[in-house]
Amino acid sequence: MAFDELRVNGGSYPLAAAVGRTLAETLREDLGLTGTKVACGEGHCGACTVLLDGVPTLSCITLVHTVGNRDVTTIEGLREHPLVASFVRADALQCGFCTPGQIVSAAALVAAIPSPTREEVRHAMSGNLCRCGAYPKIEEAVVTWQD
Repeated sequence: MAFDELRVNGGSYPLAAAVGRTLAETLREDLGLTGTKVACGEGHCGACTVLLDGVPTLSCITLVHTVGNRDVTTIEGLREHPLVASFVRADALQCGFCTPGQIVSAAALVAAIPSPTREEVRHAMSGNLCRCGAYPKIEEAVVTWQD
C-alpha cells in the first residue's frame, strides 16, 4: 500500500491507496467526489475526465499512485466556472451523465484558447462521447461560454 497526499480542487487529502487503484475510484469512493463519472472503465468515453495540472486526463485508467504532486481538478472544482452556466443556457445536456467530463475538457480548452472555433471545439472534445447526441448544443455552449 502506498501512502500519499492527493491535491484535489485546491485541498490536500491524506491518502492510503493500493497500487493499481484508479484515480476515479479514489475520487469517488475515498473522497466522495462523485461528479466524476465512470462509464466504460477503459478510457474510451471521457466521462471520467479530470484535469491533472490543467491537462484533461482519463481518471478511470490513471493509477492514483502515478499522480504524485500534481493538482487534480474535478467537476466539483469547476462549480463556479462560467462553462457550467453556458451548458445550462445552451441546454447542452440530456441525461447529464457525460456532462461533467464534457465541462472539464471544455475548461481546459477555453483556458488554452479563450474563443475557440467550432472546429477547435470538435477536435478538443473528440474524446468525450455523448450517447444522447447533444453534440451541437455542447459545441454551442463552449463557443458561447463568455456571452
